[in-house]
Amino acid sequence: MTSGAAEHWVVNASPVILLGKADIIHLLPKLCAELVVPEGVVAEVSSGRIADAGREWLQGGGQTYLRKVSPLHPALSGWGGGTGEAEVISWALQNPGFIAVLDDRAARKLAMKHGVPVIGSLRIIVLAKERGLISEVRLVLERLRGAGAYISDALIDRAIVLAGEG
Repeated sequence: MTSGAAEHWVVNASPVILLGKADIIHLLPKLCAELVVPEGVVAEVSSGRIADAGREWLQGGGQTYLRKVSPLHPALSGWGGGTGEAEVISWALQNPGFIAVLDDRAARKLAMKHGVPVIGSLRIIVLAKERGLISEVRLVLERLRGAGAYISDALIDRAIVLAGEG
């Protein structure tokens, strides 16, 4: 999927946490025309015991993007996953034109089943490189791994190639 600055994104907890660990969370609003963070995502990010950059961003500048999502779209009635994922997909279903920013495989599959376009954290990192907001994808990915994020070698290799560094 190609992503452009005119797009509207609704972001889940995992990308907030990962992009915080990568020290590029502050770039999210620069990469899309409109950014939404559902309240359920804030609750998920805040539930962790250890303070992190994603949580700090949500408590600071990220508050601008917080939105209440209710009621959930009927397509989510059988969803057994997290509240954040449900609210992200619901927002995108109720607000056509939004792209769901999800890393969770089951959530991505559900979103796509209902016609919701999806991108993930690694695509956002590649976009940041394409737009000149970061100098090297490889360095950002190394920060992620150094912070304890599990990303397969295959995904890292793919992101590096997409960014033109491979």
